[in-house]
Amino acid sequence: MKLGLQIPVFTWPGGPSQLGPTLANIARTAEDAGYDSIWVMDHLFQIPPVGAVDMDMLEAYTTLGFLAASTKRVTLGTMVTGVTYRHPGILVKQVTTLDVLSGGRAWLGIGAAWFEREHLGLGVPFPPLSERFERLEEALQIADQMWGESYGPFEGKHYQLAETLNVPQALRRPRPRILIGGSGEKKTLRLVAQYADACNIFAESADVIRRKLDVLRQHCDDLGRDYNSIEKTVISRIDLGPNGEHAGRETERLASYAEAGAQTVIGMLMNCWEIRPFEVMARDVIPALAKV
Repeated sequence: MKLGLQIPVFTWPGGPSQLGPTLANIARTAEDAGYDSIWVMDHLFQIPPVGAVDMDMLEAYTTLGFLAASTKRVTLGTMVTGVTYRHPGILVKQVTTLDVLSGGRAWLGIGAAWFEREHLGLGVPFPPLSERFERLEEALQIADQMWGESYGPFEGKHYQLAETLNVPQALRRPRPRILIGGSGEKKTLRLVAQYADACNIFAESADVIRRKLDVLRQHCDDLGRDYNSIEKTVISRIDLGPNGEHAGRETERLASYAEAGAQTVIGMLMNCWEIRPFEVMARDVIPALAKV
């Protein structure tokens, strides 16, 4: 099992003036500890499950560019970009730029979007859920075309592009990997089976993971897709305790997710700015999970 680091919180000691140095230190330490990837939320306000709406929040793709310059090996992506925030052509250009400047380390993490408050707050249109899913599928089709060999037009219900020119092309071949976030069984997991290289589902329990992956397998069978070609990732919170005393418990929990079919856990590491949790991860957790 591989570990990815999700960074959803930027309210750290020292305030905004220390965000850059602290973030760079977190990223380099995570890479040295053996993390495979680093992810940031694509939100403009802090979201309710994590904290108060007015907590510090950094724009995702600027942050990923900073992380690319601060690291050498880990892959980088959003967990995940709401399709409503950016025109798909611009989004593909952003991910392509990240891929080129990072040496081929970019992911496109994408989903249907959900946080209405930040849409209304910043004047971003927030269409009904059914339309957001239509836009998501068109965005995935645009990404496929822009990372392909055709510069021709794209004519969709919601998006029309006169020419899908994308130069320079991404370094990752045949294209940057696409991760679709969400656990919806009828639409989201079908889109994963049809378009994505990875899924990301909420790690509520090993039983839930197993059930969701069974649904994904059925969608793959229906579409003629190789189920094994899709990376199965789950998102979770990792709390090692103040002195690492919960490392064994957390390792067992994450290992149960592997037994249910998950290949990567993308986890928020509590108090990551203290750096000490990475020492525990490197010593007690990551080596154990690498054997699972």
